[in-house]
Parts: sequence; structure tokens; C-alpha cells
Amino acid sequence: MKATKRDQLLQTLKDRFEKNMSRHHGASWGAVVARLEGSPGALESLGHMDATGGEPDVIGHAGATGSFMFCDCSHESPAGRRSLCYDREAWRSRKEHKPGGNAVDAAAAMGIDLLTEEQYRALQELGEFDTKTSSWISTPRDVRARGGALFCDRRYGRVFVYHNGAESYYAARGFRGLLRV
Repeated sequence: MKATKRDQLLQTLKDRFEKNMSRHHGASWGAVVARLEGSPGALESLGHMDATGGEPDVIGHAGATGSFMFCDCSHESPAGRRSLCYDREAWRSRKEHKPGGNAVDAAAAMGIDLLTEEQYRALQELGEFDTKTSSWISTPRDVRARGGALFCDRRYGRVFVYHNGAESYYAARGFRGLLRV
């Protein structure tokens, strides 16, 4: 990553961190930067998260290991990561009208993980996300083996977990990612 792009990303992350202190009680920006400087790959991943509309921010800190968890905190599912089916198998199974890709491979290419149901629910404790969109989440193998995949959203003041065929895709469904640094 070029120095100017790196500096711009760090400033964006710092501004977001300072604006949303309620997401990361007890974490200091200095500690976050020190951790990021020791992990150049993490900056690349955060750059991808930000460039696709994810608005990544620190949502957790593991005191024992010193690691920080970054998550997509955009109000709606990241705009640059929508209209994707769940995984490669689902993408391959579509005979017509294939989407541009799939959530599992896109997350892996960015160096991030899809949120689990528990992580998605924890994110929703920090704000109201996906009130008009939805996000694929990591799907248990037994559900995926039957052709399904899980996604979540927030409606009527509640978080809902749904299922759909893994090959489905919608303009309002994307995915949120998690990065541990």
C-alpha cells in the first residue's frame, strides 16, 4: 500500500474510531495503530472493507492477546458487496443469471471472515444495522449441505435470522466482515 493511501486510510479509521467511542470502550487509538503497524496485511484488508462501503471500525478488544476486532459498521450492508450468492458451489449451480460472485470467496479475497450469527447479534448491540438490507452470515455445514444459507437483518426493532437457497442473490443482500488484528 502506498504511503499516501495508507495515511488516508489510517486517518479515516481514526476519525471513525473517535466518532464512535461507544463501540470500543477501553481501547485507545494508539494501541490500535501499533497493532496495525505490525500487520501490513490487515491494512490491505481494511482498505478493501472501506473501499466497498463497509466503514470498518473497532468493535472489540481481546485484552489477553492485545488483538482488536474490526467489523463493517456501515448502516446498511456494504454497497460494494451486494448481489452475491453465498458460496462458489452455489454460484456454479446457477445455470442462468449468475451473479458477479459469491460472499464466501469475496470475503476470503479481502482477508476477512463472514460474521457468525453470534457476531452479527453482538454488532446489533452497538447500533441498528441492516434496517433496509440484509447480510449473509457464516452458515453451519448441516444447513449448507442441504442447499441453504443463512442471512440476517434488523426489522421492527429485532434481529432476524433467515434461510434462503445458497444460490439466491438480491440487490439488497450483501455481507459484513470481521477482521482480527
